[in-house]
Amino acid sequence: MKILAISGSARRNSTNTAMLQAVRAVAPSEIEVSIFDGVGRLPVFSPDLEGEHLPEVVWDFIDAIAKSDGVIIASPEYVRSIPGGLKNAIDWLVSRDEIVHKPIALLHASHRGDDMLAGLRKILETITDRFAGDIFLQLPLMKLEPAEVFRTVETAENRSKVQAYLQAFSAHWMADTKTA
Repeated sequence: MKILAISGSARRNSTNTAMLQAVRAVAPSEIEVSIFDGVGRLPVFSPDLEGEHLPEVVWDFIDAIAKSDGVIIASPEYVRSIPGGLKNAIDWLVSRDEIVHKPIALLHASHRGDDMLAGLRKILETITDRFAGDIFLQLPLMKLEPAEVFRTVETAENRSKVQAYLQAFSAHWMADTKTA
């Protein structure tokens, strides 16, 4: 399975991006995880830029989604909501087909953020018919530096949790693929 892991943070030393990098490092060999950490590089969505005017950076983002079997999103909470960069990235996908039947699951790097997660779940249930809301992993990594995030995820207990999460997502994708 090929997973595109999207970091909802535009911060250079993002905990979410570090978590996704650590997840990629401990993923089972049959699961390939690539990371999109460029929500901050996407231009503000405008319908005027769609079609033949689609910026190359947006096309690259959409192409990465199209080439994946599923998407995992990890995002911080800003002011009890979804960060603007992540919402903007999702806006670029709304009128396109690449996301409509794509399995999506959430991964969270904090012990808090319930308001953001509720809003993000509602949006994802709207843009794809394959949102895997019951496949969720929350790791207490908030305020850790990237090296600490790696060490925390690589512990036997967390490595096991991450691998079980990825395998559950892969099984969800496989089950949906067989019924499609």
